[in-house]
Amino acid sequence: MNISTLVPTVRPYQSYVYAYPHKTAYRPLADRPALRELWAAEPKDALSLYLHIPFCEVRCGFCNLFTRIGAPEGLVAAYLDALERQAGAVREGLGEGARFAAAAFGGGTPTFLEAAELERLCDIAEKGMGADLAAVPLSVEASPATATADRLAVLAGRGTTRLSLGVQSFVDAEARSAVRPQRRADVEAALGRIREAGIPVLNIDLIYGIEGQTERSWRRSLDAALAWRPEELYLYPLYVRPLTGLGRKGSREPKAEWAAEWDAEWDEQRLRLYRAGRDHLLAHGYEQVSMRMFRAQGAPSTGGGDHACQTDGMVGLGCGARSYTSALHYSFDYAVDMREIRGIVDDYVSRPAADFAHAEHGRPMTGDEARRRHLLQSVLQAEGMELAGYRARFGTDPAEDFPVELAGFAARGWLDPDAAPGRLRLSPEGLAYSDALGPELFSSAVRAAMATYDLK
Repeated sequence: MNISTLVPTVRPYQSYVYAYPHKTAYRPLADRPALRELWAAEPKDALSLYLHIPFCEVRCGFCNLFTRIGAPEGLVAAYLDALERQAGAVREGLGEGARFAAAAFGGGTPTFLEAAELERLCDIAEKGMGADLAAVPLSVEASPATATADRLAVLAGRGTTRLSLGVQSFVDAEARSAVRPQRRADVEAALGRIREAGIPVLNIDLIYGIEGQTERSWRRSLDAALAWRPEELYLYPLYVRPLTGLGRKGSREPKAEWAAEWDAEWDEQRLRLYRAGRDHLLAHGYEQVSMRMFRAQGAPSTGGGDHACQTDGMVGLGCGARSYTSALHYSFDYAVDMREIRGIVDDYVSRPAADFAHAEHGRPMTGDEARRRHLLQSVLQAEGMELAGYRARFGTDPAEDFPVELAGFAARGWLDPDAAPGRLRLSPEGLAYSDALGPELFSSAVRAAMATYDLK
């Protein structure tokens, strides 16, 4: 094998791999398998529960998540009705012995819901699904405008252990550039209310690579966030994707996912800002958990880390949620375009309970895909992966299963030669290139499915 062929110039920002395979690799399931069959032989004593709320007060220019702007009169109530019907069907499909070890509300913006609606959402998780929110880590996403005192009181009272606030920038001009209308004064007021609510872990999301952002303005945002002593900070590189606000606007012209050409100057800016942000947080006593996540030393871990559910067991409720078994990943249809999303939401709220007893869109997980997923979601964590755990699960060694990929990572200096024996770990440079390294572990079948997905 000629290692020199494995070390060409690499795009550092190719794809944010938060789950594998991506939903664009999912397809309609012709047999619509029953949930009872899918979950019959699965371990169910430590499941994760995810409830998806597909509503936001505005849609940020960079956002390609499954969410719509606002909700006509009655739609939120109808959505919660459907969520309740789905919970009943899913709980029956899980069968006996299902227990939840963690829960999360995401979106969209869960705090788009009013306080009474949030109470109902918690009831669906507890009474509908049997999750004890007061006894397990519960993470909730929020925006500054919706982090109101009454909503936060509900979340704190129902056992929320972590609240993640999407700030993105404390510089008003940068927020406008990212098509995120907000004022720093309003962000600071929201942070004050969150601290007053007493939720144990505060996470603040920040974005680097915004047009007009400099190292000085990036430092201003970092220092403004640090002033609140958040237990966690996420530093996200800006992506501009098709069908998003920035994509339509023509800001940073979107390239095809695997295009040979890219904006090298922008990549250099993002890498420079990433390294500056990383070093700044490390100097302030934070530990790096992944490329994106930083945790204050001594802060509790409350289930808010990068979602590395290598052992599967995810139950998702809502039209944008995905679920994982060892043999199948499944969800509802996926879209980015606002009109398409509205249609999927409208279809979801009109479904009878019986429709929720089957999986409709998904991707089977073969042995090879399970290996790729385990390696990918383990090695992208700063602590790396214990080889013994991989061998115990699959009966093979990752060097046997992925010799070309691992040799390429080593040739680029992405693997840590000083990792403890029996541990595969990325170097600091490897972590910096996580968004290039992750996609290299995609199978050819998943790449082909993503490439032929009809973007909508």
